[in-house]
Amino acid sequence: MGLNKKSVDDINVKGKRVLVRCDFNVPLKGGVITDETRIVAALPTIQKLVGEGGKVILCSHLGKVKNGPNEGESLAPVAARLSEKLGKEVNFVADYNVTGEAATAAVAAMQEGDVVLLQNTRFRGAEETKNGEAFSQELADLADVYVCDAFGSSHRAHASVAGVTKCITAKGGENAVGYLMQKEINFLGNAVENPVRPFVAILGGAKVADKLNVISNLLEKCDTLIIGGGMAFTFLKAQGYEVGNSLVDDSKLDYCKEMLDKAASLGKKLLLPVDTTIAASFPNPIDGPIEVSYVDADKIPADMEGLDIGPKTQELFADAVKSAKTVVWNGPMGVFENPTLAAGTIAVAKALAETDAITVIGGGDSAAAVNQLGFADKMSHISTGGGASLEFLEGKELPGVAAADDK
Repeated sequence: MGLNKKSVDDINVKGKRVLVRCDFNVPLKGGVITDETRIVAALPTIQKLVGEGGKVILCSHLGKVKNGPNEGESLAPVAARLSEKLGKEVNFVADYNVTGEAATAAVAAMQEGDVVLLQNTRFRGAEETKNGEAFSQELADLADVYVCDAFGSSHRAHASVAGVTKCITAKGGENAVGYLMQKEINFLGNAVENPVRPFVAILGGAKVADKLNVISNLLEKCDTLIIGGGMAFTFLKAQGYEVGNSLVDDSKLDYCKEMLDKAASLGKKLLLPVDTTIAASFPNPIDGPIEVSYVDADKIPADMEGLDIGPKTQELFADAVKSAKTVVWNGPMGVFENPTLAAGTIAVAKALAETDAITVIGGGDSAAAVNQLGFADKMSHISTGGGASLEFLEGKELPGVAAADDK
């Protein structure tokens, strides 16, 4: 699936004001960035625009900003880190209004190749609501050209993602996608729509409800669908197994039966855990010591709960990956934050690291797991967008992609 959208390679930015929507939604602890993956991912686009003489204005959200603007969710630490990475000063506009007089003045003073970072876009309040129209216009007023490079936010039709593009078009400007967006769509798109076969999809995570349409869509596209993590227990219960106190969504039992029937009718393999790592209760704290044992998936005691796939399942899933040519993985196999319960997720990550298949990690917890476990450099592509990659795997059109100009 080609993108067929204008990219930063298709536009001339010399002397122009270029507004770039990045994804700088980085984790912060006491004002310190604990994972700068998203900053690093944004650099190629920024460097390209700076190198070509654009006046580069960056914007992004950070956090959920539930209690109004606050220094704890300011983009100031991002500006400092970006300055170091780019080797040049990034002028941070700390104004909570985002597009107010301070921003206008900072942009007016820019020379070619300068970089300005606006304050957290969510400080403006619900940018997806009616307020968003005014905000979209104000963002567009600062720029001549717009570039969306925030795949992690591209599934939201917010002012700084999609709304601004209409205002840029109205003033005769262009809307393009950045290198990161291009890479995300190419990898995810080709993996799902045009895979080298056999194509194996691995889904994990806690809830079936989060992945209803993904399961259905991937069953039509892949050769083997592997289901692990908390969501596997609803499938096991749908088959009539005792799952004890494991996480189950009883309202989705019929859906799971439908998917099992769908796999059979399409001639697809649907692999579920054959054994489970069980404990008396969920670990508290989440990374604290825990006593576990292993039982077959149909023999979970009524007073125990499954918290990871067992050793036989690790082998079964790893074997399925060995013969694959394309693997897409979204969601961990268990409570991977706990060292004892990370074994299943590690086994899958290791299997992916050792295969010569194209391996695409679909953001969110699976990306965090692969990074934490040290397998990141062995994967073909790790998506920066959790929710966005899920919606993409569902087959949905992403507003941030749709809003860019066609070539």
